[in-house]
Amino acid sequence: MFANGGWMGGGMWIFWILLVVVVVVLIKALSGRDNNSSSRPAESPLEVLKARYARGEINEEEFRRRRSELEK
Repeated sequence: MFANGGWMGGGMWIFWILLVVVVVVLIKALSGRDNNSSSRPAESPLEVLKARYARGEINEEEFRRRRSELEK
């Protein structure tokens, strides 16, 4: 009915395109699980402040001032 493979040839192109799309979507979904920060609960502002103080980014005076502001 169709020359050179007809609709089967076109159907194979569609199959391969869909297969590549599915593989790409699966790879993105699986790699996103490992690095996705939205899967972890968000840190509270006080937890962030404590972490900054622990890393030495802010001194004790700054830590106490900011903590008192957060507790208002």
